[in-house]
Amino acid sequence: MLTGKHVVFLGGDARQLEVIKSCIQMNARVSLIGYDNLQSPFSGASLKELSTEVLSKADVLVLPIVGTDEHGHVSSVFTSDTLILTEEHLSSLPAHCIVFAGIAKPYLKDLCARYGIELIELMQRDDVAIYNSIPTVEGALMMAIQNTDITLHGSICLVLGMGRCGLSLARVLHAIGADVRVGVRSSAHHARAFEMGFKAFDTRELNQHVKEADLIFNTIPAPIITAQTLSHCPHDVVIIDLASKPGGVDYAFAEKRGIKAILAPSLPGIVAPKTAGRILARTITQLLKPMELQKEGNV
Repeated sequence: MLTGKHVVFLGGDARQLEVIKSCIQMNARVSLIGYDNLQSPFSGASLKELSTEVLSKADVLVLPIVGTDEHGHVSSVFTSDTLILTEEHLSSLPAHCIVFAGIAKPYLKDLCARYGIELIELMQRDDVAIYNSIPTVEGALMMAIQNTDITLHGSICLVLGMGRCGLSLARVLHAIGADVRVGVRSSAHHARAFEMGFKAFDTRELNQHVKEADLIFNTIPAPIITAQTLSHCPHDVVIIDLASKPGGVDYAFAEKRGIKAILAPSLPGIVAPKTAGRILARTITQLLKPMELQKEGNV
C-alpha cells in the first residue's frame, strides 16, 4: 500500500493510465497535471495545474516515457496546454522525492543531479526492457505484414542488434519460418546467435548482407543503415527501424531510392498501451514498496 504517499503524474499517454489506476488502488494520493482532456476522469485522483506548490508536496513524480526534451517540455496527449518542467519546479521537489521517467535526456538528468533528486529511468532496467520486447515484437510483425506482399515464412529477415529486443524478435521470426540473419559486433552475441540457430554476421559487413534481404529490422540506436548501405539494398526491401529517435537509417536517401523505411519507436505504447502501462505500473509499484516498508519500520 502507498497510504499517505502523494504521487504526481505530469504528462504522458495511455500507458500512464494503468500506472495511475495502480497507485489509486494502493491508496496513494494522486494528482494529475496535464490530464484536463481525459475522457473518463479517475475517481480518487485530483486535476492540478503545474506549480511549485503541488510539486513541493510530492513524494513521487511520474513523467512520460520520454521524460522531457532538452528544454524541459513535457508531452501529454490529454491536454492542449504547454507543459514545461523548469528548474524552479525541480528545485521545489522534496529531497526524498523519486522521479520516474522512461528515459531521461541531459536536461532532466542534470537538474535532478543538481538538486539531489533520485531519478529512475525505467527503460534502462532489464526487466522493463525484456517485458516491453513482447509488444515491440508483436508490433514489428504487424508492420512487416502490413507493408509487404510476401509471407514472413521463408523470407530473408535481417535483425540488426542482439540486445533484449533484437533477441526476442529474432527468436519469433525464426519460429514462424523466416530465414533470420543477425547483425552483431561482439563475439558473445555471435556465439548466442549460433546457439539459437541464427546466421550471424558482423555489422561492419552489412553492405554485403543487405543485398538479399526482404526485411531489415534495426534495433541499434546509431546511424547504421547509411546511404552506402542503402545503395546495396534491393529496391523492394522493407526496413522497420525500432531504434529510438532519430533511428538508425538515412531516411532522406531511402526516400530518394524509393525504399520503404519506417521509423517505429515506442511500439508498446502504440500497439498495446494497456499492456505497456501494466508493465510500468508493476515496476513502479514494486520500486515504491521499500519506501512504504521504510515508513512502517519508522513507526
